[in-house]
Amino acid sequence: MTFIPLLRRPLRWLAAGLLLTSPALAQTPARPQPAASPPPAKPQPIKPQPAKPQAAKPKPTAVPPAEANVRYRSGKIQLDQGNYAAALTQLEPLAQPTARFARAADAAYLAAVANARLKQWPEAEQLLNLLRTEYPTYPNLPDALFLQGQVSFEQEDFDTALKALAQLPADKLGPEREAMKGTYLPRIKERNTWQRNLRRYPDDATLARAYADHLIAGGAYTDADRPQLDELIAKFSLDRTRYTPRPRPVSVKKTSYNVAVLLPFELSDPSWQTVRKNQFVIDLYAGLRLAQDSLQRAGRPIQLFAYDTGADTLTLKQTLALPELAGMDMLIGPVYKSGAKLLSRYAQEHQIICVNPLSQDGDLVLDNPWHYLFSPSSATQGRVAAQFALNAFGAGKPGLVLYEDSKDDADFATAYKATFEAQGGKISALRRFNPDVDESLAAAFAGPELAAASHVVVVSDNRRIGPYALRLVQQQPAATRPGLLAPGSWLDNPRLDVSQLNGPTTYFIQPKYYDEQGLGYRRFRQLYLQRQHLPPSVFANQGFQLLMYFGNVLSQYGSDFQTSLSTAPPATGAIFEGESYSGGAHDNQVVPIVKLTGLEYQVMR
Repeated sequence: MTFIPLLRRPLRWLAAGLLLTSPALAQTPARPQPAASPPPAKPQPIKPQPAKPQAAKPKPTAVPPAEANVRYRSGKIQLDQGNYAAALTQLEPLAQPTARFARAADAAYLAAVANARLKQWPEAEQLLNLLRTEYPTYPNLPDALFLQGQVSFEQEDFDTALKALAQLPADKLGPEREAMKGTYLPRIKERNTWQRNLRRYPDDATLARAYADHLIAGGAYTDADRPQLDELIAKFSLDRTRYTPRPRPVSVKKTSYNVAVLLPFELSDPSWQTVRKNQFVIDLYAGLRLAQDSLQRAGRPIQLFAYDTGADTLTLKQTLALPELAGMDMLIGPVYKSGAKLLSRYAQEHQIICVNPLSQDGDLVLDNPWHYLFSPSSATQGRVAAQFALNAFGAGKPGLVLYEDSKDDADFATAYKATFEAQGGKISALRRFNPDVDESLAAAFAGPELAAASHVVVVSDNRRIGPYALRLVQQQPAATRPGLLAPGSWLDNPRLDVSQLNGPTTYFIQPKYYDEQGLGYRRFRQLYLQRQHLPPSVFANQGFQLLMYFGNVLSQYGSDFQTSLSTAPPATGAIFEGESYSGGAHDNQVVPIVKLTGLEYQVMR
């Protein structure tokens, strides 16, 4: 759920034509007073130095007042009309101190609003930092702090978000502030983050209630949480009935479990175009069926019930209306995002665990204890990659993150930056690019940041990006050449040869890595060839691994396995590296990072 209450507020002002006449905005913001000079330092002996030519300092690029006012009015109109990129073009230059614009603080705030509307969270944060640093007497600073809260929440920087909201005056934006916290706080997954903020803000009722919900409704409660939960109930007068843990029904272990598979087979359209387009669905289901046979031989029978959900949500809705679906022990599917949201709601309403087989969108499993992703989400991949990079490249020099303009890649990049910097590192730049536009690519890789970086992260599966990025990285001097982190899809790019991929500090994020010589994969491949008469695709691999893992989980814990899964140790995969949903995570936390040495893959532990 996207929550932008503050952003509606300035847009209402704009729509009503009040922004120009608001007394708080009409006045020229007071310029910050110069800071007191520090005491003189103790004189040091001066060593003779050779004279160096003085570099010419750039002159401030002041904008003529008449032109600045025209740009400012134009930017506000564009913002009001929803043309956020155009608004940024007009407003962002006016926000810089060198522009010497009387309403520079207003321009900075409105440009941050435009970036937030575009979901360019790092760019919005930079403008808000500029606003608070250069214009500390800005009369609408509470609005800027409120927006900072949302920007930090969206980047999963919960500590900074709560700190910004805590600086708001008690009489400013109270209901909106609590509504924002109520929306974003349930996204916290790590127990340490909850506990740290409960210690910092012991009187925050919304935070306390969100944590109580996390324990009870989110399924994270353990007996060790009882004293703290009782304390929160008493201190904030919470409904004890609601927050008293109910004894979980003991999952009756069955001799067999029923699993519904809801996939867009599109059997009503036998055309070769549809059959070819849906081959990945057939492969996925073939992998599930082979896992069913393997579980049967192991004495853990699973009954699969396949439903053709078609390519539209109407067919899926008709399927969900079937009464027998409510009696299933687990649901698998679908593959399209619109259908995934429908099935997620159905799973929560009927309290049946649902596993999405392919998606990497972590937003799908927010606030729903009955919904899981089989794959690591893009944000989880970003966090794990950042933890690896800090060990591999260190924190002495900054990193550079370049990512394709898509939601999954933006989620990865945002999580990477937040994690890397939270652990003491620094990201010099976070840049988006359009892989199909040469000018966009050139701008992303331009500047001194690449040469000065300890490593560069390039997040894009587009086949032209690998050769482009590797060429630019390998042009850097060998002694200072940055390391490279890239998607595992580059390893299958026919435009790249082994010599390009074999760099000593080149690593690949490969969530679905498997060892082709491993006993598990070779046995699976042999069985698949016997049945299907062709080698398995990666989708067949995923179907097999998914049901092998969750079939064993059903057999071990029963169909109500959330609590047990959150404390279970990581499992070794039948094909891939493994699965882990520890700490209440609802996407797989195992993210292999590999390195190519010669013709052999090496998994970095």
